[in-house]
Amino acid sequence: MIWLLDLAFDLELQQFGVLPRELDGLVGIVTSPLIHSSFEHVFSNTLPLLILGSSFLYAYPKSARIGIPVIYVGSGVGVWVFARSSYHIGASGLSYGMMFFLFMMGILRRDRLSIAISLTVFFLYGSMVWGIFPTKVGISFESHLFGAIIGAGLAIVLRKYDPAPPEKRYDWEDEPNEFEASAIEDPRHSAEQAKKQVQRFLD
Repeated sequence: MIWLLDLAFDLELQQFGVLPRELDGLVGIVTSPLIHSSFEHVFSNTLPLLILGSSFLYAYPKSARIGIPVIYVGSGVGVWVFARSSYHIGASGLSYGMMFFLFMMGILRRDRLSIAISLTVFFLYGSMVWGIFPTKVGISFESHLFGAIIGAGLAIVLRKYDPAPPEKRYDWEDEPNEFEASAIEDPRHSAEQAKKQVQRFLD
């Protein structure tokens, strides 16, 4: 809606982007993720934000309350301090931060849900990693870079903040196998049964 208003009334909202090391550019830390230069720019950020944001909120609801605001503001602060002297706009810093957070959580936590989300994120958006390098003119790789750094750092800090999901067990996991069943019925047969199992393996 903001992009449509800018297009319809020629508001020149780029002036509300982050302008590094200028006091007037500080406002862009809050406003720049809401401003885009074209429909393609809007679309390229919207879909990843929906997918990554939903995954973030679903898998790590407690961490999301801290992580999303910190990535939102922190990536803008990093751009204001270190980036090139130009207006930086768009929500790509937020999407990069969430992507690197979700990927790192799978590596650090290693529970089934974290690993599944990490692999899915890598499959869908693994190519985004090249965006942290200055590969294209006119694209704020600094927003990508600082979003990624903050997202990965938050994953390290918040890796234990959300409780691990309960391990799902199936009925067959609680049933004794042939060896356990014979040992329960008559412990004297356990040694003999073990010898038979070893002999079967050797044969």
